[in-house]
Amino acid sequence: MIIAVFPGQGAQTPGFLTPWLALPDARERLSAYSEWAGVDLLAAGTEWDADRIRDTRVAQPLIVAASLLSWRALEDRGAIDGVAGHSVGEFAAAAAAGILSDEDALRLVGIRGRAMAEAAAAEPSGMSAVLGGDAEAVLTRLAELGLTPANHNGGGQIVAAGAAEALTALSADPPARTRVIPLQVAGAFHTDFMAPAVEALRTAASEVQPADPERRIWTNRDGSEVTSGVGFMQTLVSQVASPVRWDLCMAAFSDAGVSGLIEFSPAGTLTGLAKRALRGVPSVAVTSPEDLPAAADLARGA
Repeated sequence: MIIAVFPGQGAQTPGFLTPWLALPDARERLSAYSEWAGVDLLAAGTEWDADRIRDTRVAQPLIVAASLLSWRALEDRGAIDGVAGHSVGEFAAAAAAGILSDEDALRLVGIRGRAMAEAAAAEPSGMSAVLGGDAEAVLTRLAELGLTPANHNGGGQIVAAGAAEALTALSADPPARTRVIPLQVAGAFHTDFMAPAVEALRTAASEVQPADPERRIWTNRDGSEVTSGVGFMQTLVSQVASPVRWDLCMAAFSDAGVSGLIEFSPAGTLTGLAKRALRGVPSVAVTSPEDLPAAADLARGA
């Protein structure tokens, strides 16, 4: 069981798309992706600085475009049995599973990024990673502060999201044996703060005709496998304002008998989490075209 995974917002770094331009059709694909998403993704991935590509309007389509560019370079070079994405990475996973076309995935993620940026601008909010400590104690402290556990990432990592004042209080008085790291994002994603973005995405998604998946696909909602394209689209819309349960996705991979994990560009975050939660499962982080042969070998069982 080889599973492909696609990262979420925050995985991007300045210039990370540059090596991918060596692929024969990369510029043409990125040009089409840019038109569909409404962002100059070629410039964003090769020229723009960290602050500029941190903008939610840019970061979300940029990450999905990179994931799909690297996925299309590998998909015919080995057997991928299942897919999953972390947060916005679920759009790349939906395209890889055949639920969405690349065009629909990029159009929708462009709308999602703009809508979430607008929702985040409405009032001060944000996200912070809480590393270590006792999970129950962490959740209790978040509840005391009115914060939402927006990402359950596994491996002792929970991401808190909510009002800026509450996040400041969390940093000042964290749970025992934890480290709190503020994240460079525009707002409290995967919480009720994003309710307006849910409605914008739901309207856009209603014009798309999803297909049922060609590969196994798991949802961030609860780690369950979804066999209906319409059902997966519903989870894509709702996850904008609901927690990401990546811990449950990894548990589902284990239950399914995962034998290898391939993370697509901009890779590294999810394979890092898997090293702690899926010990002993071989993985490849596809950060550049140079990693494609290793990923193909893993997919072929070589």
